[in-house]
Amino acid sequence: MTIGFASRAAVSTCVLCAAGLLVLAPAAATAGPAAEPGPSPGSGPRAAAAAPPSLLYRAGTQVRPRAKAPEVPELSAKSWLVADADSGDVLAAHNAHRRLPPASTLKTLFALTVLPSLPAGIRHTVSEKELRDVGPGSSLVGVAEDRTYRVADLWNGVFLNSGNDAVHVLSALHGGWRATAERMQAKARTLGARDTRVKSPDGYDAPGQVSSAFDLAVFGRAGLRSPEFARYCGKVSARFPAREGGTYPIRNTNRLLTGADDVEPYRGLIGIKNGYTSHAGHTLVAAARRDGRTLVVSVMNPREGGAHAVYEEARELLDWGFAAARRVEPVGSLDALRARPLTGPEAEAGAATAVRDQDNGRSARVAWTIAGAALLGGAGVGVFLRLVWGPVPPR
Repeated sequence: MTIGFASRAAVSTCVLCAAGLLVLAPAAATAGPAAEPGPSPGSGPRAAAAAPPSLLYRAGTQVRPRAKAPEVPELSAKSWLVADADSGDVLAAHNAHRRLPPASTLKTLFALTVLPSLPAGIRHTVSEKELRDVGPGSSLVGVAEDRTYRVADLWNGVFLNSGNDAVHVLSALHGGWRATAERMQAKARTLGARDTRVKSPDGYDAPGQVSSAFDLAVFGRAGLRSPEFARYCGKVSARFPAREGGTYPIRNTNRLLTGADDVEPYRGLIGIKNGYTSHAGHTLVAAARRDGRTLVVSVMNPREGGAHAVYEEARELLDWGFAAARRVEPVGSLDALRARPLTGPEAEAGAATAVRDQDNGRSARVAWTIAGAALLGGAGVGVFLRLVWGPVPPR
């Protein structure tokens, strides 16, 4: 049955020079030609015939309950979705593809795009120019010009404090604001997130910038597959470098994770990202794990219940999703719009592009290594190599 409801100055200077080389590689890696939507990997004519049609483009609430399935909660959000993070099966959704402003939940896509390109241990001294265009009223972590930060510090600022100032600096290291937005757009397409339009990488309100509950769930699920992303998004607290030296504590603004402001923390919550702007309202992507199952939910713009409604509605969806295990049929899949595998000449061209992108990435890493070696000398080269290339695998 289907129910539908209507130096370090010197080191930093060198890093900035090397960053110019580094950012050339991600553009090719993420902005390659995208295929039209097709079946998810492993699907074929037989599987497609057996799968029920997706309901995710229908308006209202969509669910396919079996016997003894719990009732889907009635929520005030304009759009929401709950899915199994492992299989990608969407258990229920409401206006899943409705395009709405995402606020800082768009930082999930920013992290998916930029994290792989910037080694966490790199240090960078922030310039005034990098902070010049941070939007008025932005959430900030307190990045200061002429202060040196590790890239890991800046990511803590992005994930915990939703710092738009940290996003601006990381974008500068990734090739600039516009290039980062373009690469985010390309990344969204490769993930099958076709509702997202990126105009401002930090999620700040911008004309034409939209996403959807479907796309945000896709980003959250993809993030969980990255150990680095998962570590940052689940971190409750950290210390951030202060303007005049020393550090100060910062705490994750995801109240469902921390229990702040009298919001009860959710048992088994993994994290991911919350957001708010006056145009978008409150938004949230959250994931939780219980009894060997991992669920991801996205909630966009609850219209009742105040500032904390987004957390309580996400809680209801998670509770329902765990209770509905094996009691509902999927109404769609988070993999449904991923680009289908290429064949024939297209596949050969794609393989050549992948090799070229890999070579570009290797060249960028070499640039980091040369820069670090020139400044650190023999004693520091070993440490720098581990930062850029990672530990040497055993043979």
